[in-house]
Amino acid sequence: NTIVYLYEVSVSVKEGDSVTLHTDVKTNQQEDIKWYFNDTRIAQISGDLSKICTDVQCNEGTERFRNRLKLDHQTGSLTITNITNTDSGLYELKIISSSTSSDKNFNVAVNGVPAAERDEMKGNEGESVTLDPGVTKHPNDVMTWFFNDILVVEVTGYQIKICKDDQCDERFRDRLKLDHQTGSLTIMNIRTTDSGVYHLQINSSSSSFSISRVKRFNVTVTGGEYIIQSFHAFSFEKKQKNKKKLHYFKSTSKCWGLDCLEKGDLI
Repeated sequence: NTIVYLYEVSVSVKEGDSVTLHTDVKTNQQEDIKWYFNDTRIAQISGDLSKICTDVQCNEGTERFRNRLKLDHQTGSLTITNITNTDSGLYELKIISSSTSSDKNFNVAVNGVPAAERDEMKGNEGESVTLDPGVTKHPNDVMTWFFNDILVVEVTGYQIKICKDDQCDERFRDRLKLDHQTGSLTIMNIRTTDSGVYHLQINSSSSSFSISRVKRFNVTVTGGEYIIQSFHAFSFEKKQKNKKKLHYFKSTSKCWGLDCLEKGDLI
């Protein structure tokens, strides 16, 4: 006898996130697992792994996701990386085993990145700077801060580990502070050697899906001041002091400092 189970899950993510849609099964216990997006097959895996495909491999000529799909070979769960607003829609999961057939639908809504996540800050060397991801931390979230790909802070539940790496410990010794509620990272007594790329990875999960979100901060510290630009993609140039002509990455119509105001919307 074939029993059909059908239920639906709503998923809300932001552009640039990675989201994993869970099957809650093991592939070796099924005959076939198929994924559809708006009625087009985008992924498939058989229990004996003899049939595995994603995107254009499943449907010749269909390249919507362009190598952004990952299929878990043990569970059949589907991950969509660097998600865009055109990926919004209905994802249908079909699981077929010897005794049952079940369907599970995921309504995925992709939202744009709010202006609050593209802020700019300015201050002087020796002060404290706070990198605020602009999110609310949930109890089950795993938050990890990196500086130039060096792990500096890891938060799992209520446990916090700061600077497990010797190189990190030497650079930031006693100068890092984490907000337990927001995950904001404060660097105290900031130095020119603290210039670089800071990025925060937030992993949130439930029984039906999980989301991985990355927020990046470019921090440039000069002898007199630092400039921070936080985006999902970054470009920046150092500010040159004591020069009449200033060149900056133009991202908004704002300026930093009186000397910049003379140059209109140079940033």
